Amino acid sequence: MAEPDEAPWLDHEEMAAWLGLVRLCIRLPAALDAQLRRDAGISHFEYQALAILSMSEGRTMAMSDIAEFTEGSLSRLSHAFRRFEAQGWATRSPDPDDGRVTLARLTDAGYDKVAASAPGHVRTVRKLVLDPLTRKQVRQLHEIVDRIGSAIDAAG
Repeated sequence: MAEPDEAPWLDHEEMAAWLGLVRLCIRLPAALDAQLRRDAGISHFEYQALAILSMSEGRTMAMSDIAEFTEGSLSRLSHAFRRFEAQGWATRSPDPDDGRVTLARLTDAGYDKVAASAPGHVRTVRKLVLDPLTRKQVRQLHEIVDRIGSAIDAAG
């Protein structure tokens, strides 16, 4: 019987799955980032921030909500938004209903940047993630990431 502090070690199949996932979690973001930097001059993190703004009501969101979506710190996001503002892609202002909140708004130029960057990004996502899978595997992938995401959320 295992001691209470002893880890429940992974069997061969679990270890292979785990190491494959770890490798994928490193390689996929790097590949997406490389494509966006090469073709659009922005990082994957920056693309995600601009994209979520482009899909939000009024192209406006609280910076804290964008940070949560991108899994980035407010400091990292503020650095990106300084660049966006310099490019004319976004603006920031205090929320008129709550001065403690900073709202980010995507400008027309920012929307144009997302629209111009999206086709290459989608092609890369298709090529690297979706095209190698069957339709059934895409559904399974969706279920798998939902289950892992729920476990992460439950762990706090």
